[in-house]
Amino acid sequence: MSDAQRRDTLTEHGSFGTYNHLINPVLIAGCIIILVSFAIRASFGLFQLPIALEFAWPRESFSLAIAIQNLFWGIGQPIFGAFAERFGDRRAILTGGAVYVVGLVLSAFAITPGQHQFLEMLVGFGIAGTGFGVILAVVGRAASDKHRSMALGIATAAGSAGQIVGPPVAQALLSQMPWQSVFIVFAGFVVLSMFALVLMRAPERPQSTPSDEPMGVVFKRAMKDPTFWFIFIGFFSCGYQLAFITAHFPAFITEMCGPISPDSLLYVLGVTTASGLGAISIALIGFFNIGGTLLAGWLGNKYSRKYLLATVYLLRTLVAAAFIMAPITPETVVLFSVAMGSLWLATVPLTSGLVAHIYGLKYMGTLYGIVFFSHQLGGFLGVWLGGAMYDMYNDYTLVWWVGVGVGAVSALIHLPVKEYPWSQRGNAAMAT
Repeated sequence: MSDAQRRDTLTEHGSFGTYNHLINPVLIAGCIIILVSFAIRASFGLFQLPIALEFAWPRESFSLAIAIQNLFWGIGQPIFGAFAERFGDRRAILTGGAVYVVGLVLSAFAITPGQHQFLEMLVGFGIAGTGFGVILAVVGRAASDKHRSMALGIATAAGSAGQIVGPPVAQALLSQMPWQSVFIVFAGFVVLSMFALVLMRAPERPQSTPSDEPMGVVFKRAMKDPTFWFIFIGFFSCGYQLAFITAHFPAFITEMCGPISPDSLLYVLGVTTASGLGAISIALIGFFNIGGTLLAGWLGNKYSRKYLLATVYLLRTLVAAAFIMAPITPETVVLFSVAMGSLWLATVPLTSGLVAHIYGLKYMGTLYGIVFFSHQLGGFLGVWLGGAMYDMYNDYTLVWWVGVGVGAVSALIHLPVKEYPWSQRGNAAMAT
C-alpha cells in the first residue's frame, strides 16, 4: 500500500487498534446518529390517525406503509453492512442519511396510499443506513474486548433515548403544524445528525490474510449452520412485538383505554387525554429501555447470552399476556410500558454480541444484517397484521395474541444455540 493510500485509509477508518476507554468518539457519534434515526422512526405511529382522518383511509393503508418501512429497513441492513465493509462506514452512514432525508421530504407531498407505501421503502433504507446494523458493527470494532458488550448496550440504549424524545416531540409538532411539515422538520434533524460523522474515525478493519475466508464462503457456511438459523428465527418475534407496539399502541390506547381521572398523577402531570397517554407510553417504553438495555449489555459480558435472550423473550411473553387479559386502564398502560420498556431492546446487544462472538468481527455488519432481516420480517407482519385485523374486527386483540405466541417460540428456540466461536466449533468437530 502506498503512503497516499495509507493516508486515505486512515482518514476513512482512523488509526489501527481499538479504543482502550469505553466512551470514545466512535461511540459518541454512533449514539447521536442512532438517537435521531430512532426518534423519527418511533414517531410514525402518531401519524396513523392524522393521515387516516385527512384522507379518509382505512387503518390498513398507512399501516402497510409503516410495515413496508420495516421490511425495507431489514432488506437494507445487510446491504448497508456490506457497503460499509467495502467502501467505509462513514460513506455508508452518509448514504443512508441522504436516502432517509429524501424519503421524509417526498412523504410530505404524498397524497395516496401507494405513494406513502413506495416512499416508506426509501425511509426504511435510510433507517438501515443510520441504524443498528452499520452503527453497532463500527462501535463493536472500535471497542476493546472487555468493553464491547457494554459499548453495544450503550449504542442500543441511544435508540431508546430517541424513542423517549421522538414521540413527545412529534406530538408537540403535530399540535402546532400539519403532519406534512413535521416530516420536513424530521428531515432537517437527520441532516444535522450527519455532522457527527466527523467523530466517526473507527479503527481499520483487520487486513485480509491468505488464511482468511472470503465473505461468500463465510456466508455459505453461516447458511448451513443451525445456530445461525436459531438466532435468525428468534429475532423474528422481537421485530413483530416492537413494530406492532410502536405503530399501533398510540391508536390502541386512544381507542381502548379508560378515561384519565382528574385526581390521578397522570392528570396532574399534564396527561389528560388518551391520545396524550399514547405518546407518553411510547416515551416511557424508551425511558425504561435505557436501563434494560444497559443491564443486558453488562450481563452479556458475564453470563450466557443465549439464556439471557431466552429469559428476555419469556418475560416479554408473560408481560404481553398479562396486559391483554387485564382491564385496559391508564394505570395498566403505564405498568405495561415500564415492564415492556425494560425488555424492549435488551435483545439487540445480546443478539449482536452473540453474532460477533460466534462468527467474529470482520463480517459482523453483514451477518448481523441478515439476522436483523428476520427482525424486520416480524416487524412487517406485526404492523401490517395490526392494521388489517383492526379493519376486519375493529379490534387489536387477536394480533396481540399472535405476538404472545411468537414470543414464546423465540424463548424456546434460543436454547439449542451453540454459544462458542465458530473456529472452536470447527476444531471440535474435526477432533471428533
